[in-house]
Amino acid sequence: METQRVAVIIEDDKDIRDLLHAVLQQSGFEVHASPTGLEGVEAVRRHNPAVVTLDLGLPDIDGFEVIRQLRLFSDAYIVMLTARAEELDTLMGLEAGADDYITKPFRPRELRARISAMMRRPRKDSAAAVPEAAPAPAAAQPAAAAEPAAANGDDVFTHNGLVLDAGTRTTLLSGRDVELTRTEFDLLHALLESGRRVRSKTDLVRRLRGEDYDTGSYISESDERTIEVHVGNLRRKLGDDSRSPRWLETVRGVGYRLAPAN
Repeated sequence: METQRVAVIIEDDKDIRDLLHAVLQQSGFEVHASPTGLEGVEAVRRHNPAVVTLDLGLPDIDGFEVIRQLRLFSDAYIVMLTARAEELDTLMGLEAGADDYITKPFRPRELRARISAMMRRPRKDSAAAVPEAAPAPAAAQPAAAAEPAAANGDDVFTHNGLVLDAGTRTTLLSGRDVELTRTEFDLLHALLESGRRVRSKTDLVRRLRGEDYDTGSYISESDERTIEVHVGNLRRKLGDDSRSPRWLETVRGVGYRLAPAN
């Protein structure tokens, strides 16, 4: 029997905390709430949640420090709650390791939709039980330029010394483990399986939302900027140079694709 999913709320405003508690509980989560950053970090350590909602303006330590501490031991999805005027803070939070953000005042329906999309993406400890579809065989590709990275079996991709295993959700570079957030892993997986085919920022936003095709959902410039920040984090962790990339190549004005094989 599947265990109940867990969520942790880190929010000092009682009214917002109560609203988040109700929304997450109605979505099927066991919910734990904390009014401060330090208590929130301990709650995440204790309960190992799938999702954390985080207010950046906390009374003890700021939200950026909370994110940095959480990323030392947790792969939970972190959703920041930010004011519309805090775009710089939002980008800093994404660079620190958060996965997504919701602007205040937020609509409960939007929060439920974002979290539902996240939960459709497998966690590292459950990936083996939910294998992803195998990439199309090379013979079915219309041109060699669109071929994915070399696939060893259904779920393992290799490219220029980088190995990504979608089944175990692990990434190795020259035999050493690369620690990625779930969002960073899913972006890298999308680019590896697409090969030299360009993926637009809009397309990658939809991929992270779990939309297999254009559903007509609204995608803002901030959503696309979020992709840019996550790609920047990926490059930093891989040691990739955007001017002479080994893995992630920018196609200006469009999006990203896999760099050529060495």
